[in-house]
Amino acid sequence: MSVAMSLLALLDESPNYGLQLRNLFEERTGGVWPLNVGQVYTTLARLERDGFVRRRPSDADEKLYEMLPAGRRRLREWFATPTRKDAPERDALVLKLVLALGRSDLDAADVIQAERKAAVELLQQYTKLKRDGTEHDLGWLFLLDSLIFQAEARVRWLDMCEERLTRTQQPKSNRKPSRPRERIEVKS
Repeated sequence: MSVAMSLLALLDESPNYGLQLRNLFEERTGGVWPLNVGQVYTTLARLERDGFVRRRPSDADEKLYEMLPAGRRRLREWFATPTRKDAPERDALVLKLVLALGRSDLDAADVIQAERKAAVELLQQYTKLKRDGTEHDLGWLFLLDSLIFQAEARVRWLDMCEERLTRTQQPKSNRKPSRPRERIEVKS
C-alpha cells in the first residue's frame, strides 16, 4: 500500500491538514488500514522535501498542505502505471503451515482447521459489511470486494492444503513416488 500516493490523491482533491488526511484515508478504506498520524506527517515531510506538496502559510498551529504541479504529475504516473509484484511477500500463514509439517508435537491438520475457521469468520464479516453497507461509496465497495476475494482464496487454499495433507498421509504403498522440489527464487 502506498501511503504517499494515497495522501497525494487526497490532496489532489483539496488542501488539508495531516490529521484530516488521516481521517479521510481511514474513512475511504473503512478503517481496514489504520494510519498513525505520525506516519502521515513523516510522509508529508518527505513529499514536501521531494517537491510534490507544500505547506500553506497559516495562522493555525496545524500545517495545511497543498498539492504542487510535480505532485499532480507523480500522481497521474502512479494511476497510469500497472501495479506489479516482483517477489511474493512472506505470508505468516504459509510459513506456519510449512513449519508445522513433520512436527511430532502438533498436527498440521489442526493448524489448517483453526486457520480455516478464522478465514471463514473473516469472510463472513466482510460479506456482512458489504450487505449492510449499501450506502457506502463505490471505492469502499471495491475494497470490500477485494477483501472478500482474498478471504475466499485463502479458504480455498486451506481446503486444498487439507486435501493434500490427507492424501499424503495414506499408507506408503498407495503413494506415488515423490519428485525433488524445484527451488523458487525469491528476491529480497
